[in-house]
Parts: sequence; structure tokens; C-alpha cells
Amino acid sequence: MSLKRVVITGMGALTPVGNDVSTFWKNLVAGVSGAAPITRFDAEKFRTKFACEVKGLDVHNYIPRQEARKMDPFTQYAVIAADEAMKDAGFDADTLDLDKAGVIWGTGIGGLKTFEEEVMNFAENGKTPRFNPFFIPKMIVDSASGVLSIRYGFRGPNFITVSACASATNALIDAFNYIKLGMMNVCISGGSEAAVTIAGVGGFNALKALSERNDSPETASRPYDKDRDGFVLGEGGAALILEELEHAKARGAKIYAEMIGAGMSSDAYHITAPHPEGLGAHIVMRNAIENAGIKPEDVDYINTHGTSTPIGDPQEIKAIEKFFGEHAYKLNISSTKSMTGHLLGGAGAIEAAACILAIRDGVIPPTINHFTDDPEINPRLNLTFNQAQKRETKIALSNTFGFGGHNASVVFKKYED
Repeated sequence: MSLKRVVITGMGALTPVGNDVSTFWKNLVAGVSGAAPITRFDAEKFRTKFACEVKGLDVHNYIPRQEARKMDPFTQYAVIAADEAMKDAGFDADTLDLDKAGVIWGTGIGGLKTFEEEVMNFAENGKTPRFNPFFIPKMIVDSASGVLSIRYGFRGPNFITVSACASATNALIDAFNYIKLGMMNVCISGGSEAAVTIAGVGGFNALKALSERNDSPETASRPYDKDRDGFVLGEGGAALILEELEHAKARGAKIYAEMIGAGMSSDAYHITAPHPEGLGAHIVMRNAIENAGIKPEDVDYINTHGTSTPIGDPQEIKAIEKFFGEHAYKLNISSTKSMTGHLLGGAGAIEAAACILAIRDGVIPPTINHFTDDPEINPRLNLTFNQAQKRETKIALSNTFGFGGHNASVVFKKYED
């Protein structure tokens, strides 16, 4: 059986730096930070009082009120991003084979706000069990893919991947492989997260994972900077339409890029910390490059996991230098988390979109907020500090790593018939 080729024919985004793909990309290239004081709840007593929230969003402009009230925000974000992606892809619903169209979505936490509200209401009401009848359907992580499947009538594979911060990338990998194997023609894939909540911020504070730079939120996410002190929590999501090449060509679809490879690995080391030598990161990039059938020196750009944590950033850099050798110093490397914050399970989707747009436009988005060189990080590396750089980009790699040692990488290429 010959394997199918997979292309990207639609994109949608809802992010801390833009509520659609165009605005998201414009602000990434301009180096705009999405970090600001938290508005979702009163964070005065928290060690971290800021996050990268979605801004200026009225959900009811996108989803009718009666439908929206049955969805946790992470599902609402999925719907808004997927609607943009579906419109962008320009499907003719009358000719689309719905039995061969699916939804594979990613989230790391799912309906945290819903769970938090229901439990707090239970406690505040004298522990009287007056739970919302939509509590369970709103909370469970598979609600996003189920809602999207129902919304578009897609009857193919429909499920959620959960691998912490690698979730959305794992969703893209599953969609890629299902289409390659001929099990689907079309898939809505990506990821979303809505963890800027009391429990989300409090929990990550307890782990000492978040930046506490409350005096300067907009500069708090500073990947690869000597004075980085933790990640900035983000929210939102992105959707990509993955499509079998011949199916896309037959309907005259525009093609953003081709997805050519994917890799997965495990650190097998620690529940939260990365391997100190970046072993799992090295393995996952090797697996992705081998799966894509290319050489390491073919890669032009890496969108790194780059969370701005003291121990995470150097390990990924070690892995890049070890795997790419001398070519590491010819790459453009950047962390767009410096602008969007860390969307946890949704991160891989918006970062895949950034790679695709870098290929389309020949522009590498920057790593902003670089002030002080880290002596642990080789200055020969081009980490695209503070300003976007023009570069013809034919192949881009996106890395995502999750608590538990989950590693996932995807490779995109400029489309050539």
C-alpha cells in the first residue's frame, strides 16, 4: 500500500496575541508580548499575578449563548479556531465525504474551569450536591473533539490526545498518520487550553514553574535569557486542516505547506524535569527527521519548546547541538512562547501554525525579551533574539515536550507538486 501525502489547507487561531491567524502572525513577527495582569480572577494573593490571556473575545459573537453555556472555555476556543480553519479551507459540504473526515484534537488539562467552579459551588453551598447537569460533558477532555465532530458532521476518527504540553503535537501526528494510511481524507486537528484559573495558576505556582516577574509581565517570558525564572501561562488554541494531497488538488484547495514527518519519544527520566542531557529531545528530533526522509542539514528553522524555565531551555539547546552538529549554527531557532506564553496542551498547534507561516512568508518570528546572554548557551546559535529575520524557509521543525517526559516533533515543508 502506498502512503498518501498530507498537506495543510486551512488554519485558525485564537491566541493571546491575536484572535485570528492574520493578527496572530502579524503580532508574532512584530514581537508583541501577550502577557498582562490576570483578569480571569482576583490574583492578588497569588505569587504570579499575570498570564497570557485571550483578549477582547466575546464568545457569543462566535457561538450562540445556549450552545456556549454547555462548553468549557477550552472547547469554546476549539470551536472558534476550527470555524476559522474550516472557512479558510473552503470545503464544499455537499461533496465532502463525511465518513472519511475526522477530528483529532489535543488538550493537556481540558475543562479545568468547569471542574473548579462546580467543586467550589459544592463547598460554598454547604456541600449540597447541586451540580450542573452539563458538568461532566463540559469537563471531560474529549468534549472538544466530540463537539467539533457534531458541528461539522464528520463521521471519521474522533478523539483527543493527552500528553501534557505535547498534546496538540501528538494530535497532529495522529491525524498525519491516519491520512497517510488512507483512513481519512480530511482531519481537523490542533489543540486548545484554558488553564488560566485559580487552580491552574495556584497549581503551577506550587510547582515553582511560573515566572513571578510581576513588575514586568510583558518581559517575563524570556527563553534562553540568563535571568529567566519560569514560564508564563497562556490560553487559547489553533486548528489546522490536514488533507490528503490528491483530495486537496481535486477540489482546487490552496495549500499552505506539506507535513512530511513526525517523531515521538520519552525521556523515561522524571515526572516534570527534562533529561539533563536532553536525551529525549535528541531522540525525538532524530525520529522526526528520519520519518520525513530528509537530512538534518535540510532544516532551516526550529520552533523550540523554549518555555523560559531555568532547566528546560539549556537541555533542548544541548539536544539541538548534538543532533544537528555544525548545521545547528546555520539554523534559525526561536521560541514564540516568549510572546504567546505557554498554552500547555494547545502549544503545539499554535507553534505548528507559526512554522507554516514562516515557510509561507519567508520570515522567522523572534524570541523576544532577550537581555542577558546565558553562559550555558552557545552564542554561535542564532536564536533570533528580539527581532524577526527574513529567511527563505523550505523546511521547519516544531518541538513540544510535556511533563511525564512526553516528546513530540513535527516537520513541515514548502509544498512542491
